[in-house]
Amino acid sequence: MRIFKEEQRFNQTWIIVLIAVSAIVPLWVITKEYLDNPASFSTIEFIGTLAIILVASCFIFVFKLHTRIDEDGIRYKFFPFQLKFKLLPWTEIKSANVRTYDAITEFGGWGLKGGALWNKSKGRAINVSGDIGIQLQLKNGKKLLIGTQKKEEAIRVLEAYKTKLNTDV
Repeated sequence: MRIFKEEQRFNQTWIIVLIAVSAIVPLWVITKEYLDNPASFSTIEFIGTLAIILVASCFIFVFKLHTRIDEDGIRYKFFPFQLKFKLLPWTEIKSANVRTYDAITEFGGWGLKGGALWNKSKGRAINVSGDIGIQLQLKNGKKLLIGTQKKEEAIRVLEAYKTKLNTDV
């Protein structure tokens, strides 16, 4: 029995730099305003505003994509949007393969993507970085791409379970 497990987070350098710059500017403006004119708002309001900016800036680092492939099927969870794993049993999967994709042009970026606001023919995507994903074609006609950083391992595990894709229970 082969098992594939992966956990991914938004931890790319460019995201960290972008968030840091996005936080520093309002922090600087608010601090300057408070120091220049302390009567503009109370100390509690000042500290509260700084705390809200910092918490909001760090919120993206809470997001986590979990993927598990085993004898039951493919499970995924994109925390905090999905609190429990979603199981796609092998009996519901028509095909599964690892492929290269373009997150921006195919799905509109990274995260929980697809559906009403983007190209429906591509299906949905759940990804946090990179350009490699596990492409699933479900028997109900829907498509789902789950991002992965473990290309070779994903290929080996999907190959091991390939016989389960063609069975109808």
